[in-house]
Amino acid sequence: MQQPRRIIRALQQNIAKVIVGKEDVIELALIALLCKGHILIEDVPGVGKTTLASALAKSLACSFKRIQFTPDVTPSDVTGFSIVNFKTGELEYKPGAVMSQIVLADEINRTSPKTQSSLLEVMEEYQVTVDGVTHHMPKPFLVLATQNPVEFVGTYPLPEAQMDRFFMRIAIGYPSVEDEMDILERYSAQTTPLSQLTPVCTAEDILQMQAAVGNIYCSREVRSYVANIAAGTRRLGALQLGVSTRAAIALVKAAQACALLAGRDYILPEDVQHMVLPVLTHRVMLSPEARMKAVTADRIITNILETTQVPVRVP
Repeated sequence: MQQPRRIIRALQQNIAKVIVGKEDVIELALIALLCKGHILIEDVPGVGKTTLASALAKSLACSFKRIQFTPDVTPSDVTGFSIVNFKTGELEYKPGAVMSQIVLADEINRTSPKTQSSLLEVMEEYQVTVDGVTHHMPKPFLVLATQNPVEFVGTYPLPEAQMDRFFMRIAIGYPSVEDEMDILERYSAQTTPLSQLTPVCTAEDILQMQAAVGNIYCSREVRSYVANIAAGTRRLGALQLGVSTRAAIALVKAAQACALLAGRDYILPEDVQHMVLPVLTHRVMLSPEARMKAVTADRIITNILETTQVPVRVP
């Protein structure tokens, strides 16, 4: 139990050299990493979405590639393509940008739906299929995608199927005045904090921590609690689409990682409550009436959480 917590603290401290005053955001990103989950970082421009993804990648001794999504990016740029080797006369696979352990899909909503869909298989099954041949991804594998929810011109909203494949959605938000002063001081030097980051853990460390998450006990009461929360989203008139079973599984995994970081080998209802909003809100679809009334997914999920009976006997 102590080894994962020690590594996570080292990662938090390393990323905090770049992302100032956002300890909760850093913790969520690391929880997703422990759960083998992909992250959608959604916020306004200039608050550090790409910087957070780059800082996480540089803190890990893993291969890293960045895809700057634009309308002219094609699926083969992402997954790779086959080309004839004129010496042998055989097809050879040329890996795409996604063939890496950490992949930054920057401004993912600026590319076409066809290119967006090229990530569906790799995000769910950790493999790509090109010309009928399957190529497995290196481990660990993580997709960090960023998008700006404010601009709509020249963007293509992600389909629900792809949103459901993101383990959690994170919003960074503006810094406080004190934190912004600290940021200005750090970035006024000749070298930026991001350029000075060095890895603090290996790929093997990540794989061991991911395995440790699966050993956290989830009682029947907690499973019932999660199932009731998921069911509550499916029978609410304000939601046109409730969460999937994949979302309920993700919530349990996130709660397991939360318990691991707290030094426990079992889940408490508080772990579930802590992870509900980042794991579930991007997976629901508001009804037209709810959108007209400016009701948010956060508010609806919070209301469901408040009206769902909390188990008493745990574990």
